[in-house]
Amino acid sequence: MKKQFLSILGAMLLGGITAMAGVSDDFVKQLKASNGTVLLASGAPAPASVKLIRNWNNDVCLVRIVNTGSTPVRLKEVVLGAVGKVLPPATPFYAEGFQMLTQTAGTLAKPETLGNYTDAGHYRIPQPEGYLAVYNLLRLYPGTDQQLLLGFASSHRFVGKFYLSPDTIKVVEDLENLELQPGKEFRLEELMLLKGADGNQLLDKLAARIQQNHPRLEFKAPPDGWCSWYCFGPRVTAKNVYDNLDYIKANAPVLKYIQLDDGYQPHMGDWLEVGSSFGGNVQQVLKTIREKGFEPAIWVAPFICDSNSAIFKQHPDWLVKDSSGKPLSSDKVTFGGWRLKPWYVLDGTLPAVQQHLTETFRVMKEQWGVTYFKLDANFWGAIHGGVYADKNATRVEAYRRGMEAIIKGAGDAFLLGCNHPLWASLGLIHGSRSSMDIKRTWSVFERSGRENLYRAWQNGKLWWNDPDCLVLTGNMPDNEYNFHAALLYATGGMLLSGDDLTKISPERLNMLKKAAPPTGKAAAFENTKFEIGKVKAGNDQRVILLNWEATPKKLSVKLNKPTEVIDYWTGKSLGKFAGNYSVELKGHDGMVLTFK
Repeated sequence: MKKQFLSILGAMLLGGITAMAGVSDDFVKQLKASNGTVLLASGAPAPASVKLIRNWNNDVCLVRIVNTGSTPVRLKEVVLGAVGKVLPPATPFYAEGFQMLTQTAGTLAKPETLGNYTDAGHYRIPQPEGYLAVYNLLRLYPGTDQQLLLGFASSHRFVGKFYLSPDTIKVVEDLENLELQPGKEFRLEELMLLKGADGNQLLDKLAARIQQNHPRLEFKAPPDGWCSWYCFGPRVTAKNVYDNLDYIKANAPVLKYIQLDDGYQPHMGDWLEVGSSFGGNVQQVLKTIREKGFEPAIWVAPFICDSNSAIFKQHPDWLVKDSSGKPLSSDKVTFGGWRLKPWYVLDGTLPAVQQHLTETFRVMKEQWGVTYFKLDANFWGAIHGGVYADKNATRVEAYRRGMEAIIKGAGDAFLLGCNHPLWASLGLIHGSRSSMDIKRTWSVFERSGRENLYRAWQNGKLWWNDPDCLVLTGNMPDNEYNFHAALLYATGGMLLSGDDLTKISPERLNMLKKAAPPTGKAAAFENTKFEIGKVKAGNDQRVILLNWEATPKKLSVKLNKPTEVIDYWTGKSLGKFAGNYSVELKGHDGMVLTFK
C-alpha cells in the first residue's frame, strides 16, 4: 500500500483518528435502510412495476429484481443501497478490482492504485463520472476499534461493484442491459456486510460464505516448480527447458512442475501447434519432463486468438462480435494484448467453442501428459463491450461456461488463473495469481509484495495463491533478494522459480530449496504495515521480518518463553533469547526465522 495510506492508518492505530464504533453502526443502518434504485438501459429509473427485493438475514443480503409489469424492460444496473456523509473523506480503505491486476487503497478522498494496471484506465471498463468503481470486496477502516467489510459472496452471473467518492459509497450490480421479461426475475449476487475489530475474522467469514456458493476446486497442496518466462520470455527454446530440467534433477528435485510458458506456439489460439522458433517438438519436451520424474506444465491463453491464427481464419463465427456483427478486435473496447495483438475473443456461450476448449485441454492432458495449466489472459473471456451469441448471458456467464468446458477437458490437472476476472473465477481454478508480474527491481518487489499480502487471506480458502515467481539471480543487492524470498515465503502459496537455474549461485540455490515446498498457510501479520508475520510450519513457528524502508530498522518480537532463534535459510542458530527477540534489519531486507 502507498505511504500515504500507511501514515494515515498508522495514525489511527496510535489513536490519531478517534472514529468510534458508532460510525460503523451508522454506516450499517444507513446502508440497510437506504432505498435501492434499478436503472433502465437508458439510465433512467425503472418503472414502479420493476421491484427490487432485498432480504437481509443478519450479515447476508439476498437480492431479486422482479418484473411485475406487462412489457419487457432492459436494465443497466441496480444500486442496492448507498451511504453518504457517514465516513470522513480521510477514511482509509482497500478494494479489489474486476480483474486480478487491479487493487486500490489510499483514502476515500485520495485513492491510490497498488499496481500498474487499473480497470478503468488500462482495461477501459466504464465507470460513472465522479466515482471510482471498485469490485467484489471493499474494506473500510473508520476507527481504531472497527473495520467494515462489504463483499459479494457469489459470482454466478452478475458483476458486483462499489462506487466510491469522498463522501458517498454505493453498492451496485451490473445488469448489462439484459432484458427482463414480464413475470420473470433476476436473482442477483449475494452481498455480505460485516463489522468488527479483527479484520482477519471478517475475511474468514466472507471466505466461508463464498465457499458455500462456490465450493473450492480442491488440490491437495500448492504446487512448486520452475517457469521459463522470467528467464527466457517468448524466445524460449527446447534446449533452454532441457538444460534447466537436467539442472533441477541434479540439484533441486523438490521443484516438481516444469512449466513451459508463452513462446512455444506459432500464434495465439493455435495451442496444439509449435512455433518455428521453439527449436523442438513440444510433445517430446513434455514427454522428457515426465520421463525424468517431473510433472509437465504449460501456458495457455484459452480465450484469445490473433488474426493470423488458424482458429481466427477458420472459425470467425466462434468469436465475440462487435455491434456490426464482425469479430470484435479487443483493442476497440479494452487493452488489446501484449503480444501478437490485437486479440480476438472466443465466445464461451457457444457450444462449439465449449467443445473446442474441452478437446484442446483433453489432448494436452491425455496425449501430451500435461498435469498443470497456467491459464493466462482469462480477463478477455469476460470482455465488456462485445456481443455474445447467447443474448441472455452476461460476460460472467460466458467466462464461467468456457472455464467449465476447460475443466471437463483438463480432468484432474492443476488449473492456475492468471490475468483473470477474479471473482468470476471462484470455484473454477485451483490457483490464482495474486500480484502483477515480477521483475528484478526493488519497486516491483515492494509493490507486488503488498499486492500479495493483501490477498494472502484467500490462500487455502478460495484457492492456492500464486505470488508469482521467486527470482534469485541478477544484479540486485543481497538484502533485496532476502526481502523478496521472505515475503513470498510468508504468502504460503505456490512457489515457482523464475531463474535460469544453470546460472544460480550455491547460496541462492540453498534459499530456493528451503523455500520449497511452500507451507500452504499464509503468515498472520498484526496490521497492514506487514513487518512481522507468524506462521506454523509443522511443529515449528516461523517468523517473517520485513523492512520496507530504505534505511535500517529495528524489529522486535515478543517471546512467550525462552526461545532458540534459527536463521531458516542457513540453519544457523542466532542464540537463545527470553522476553523479546530484536534485530536491526538493513533497508529493504527480510528474514525468515525459526523459533524453537
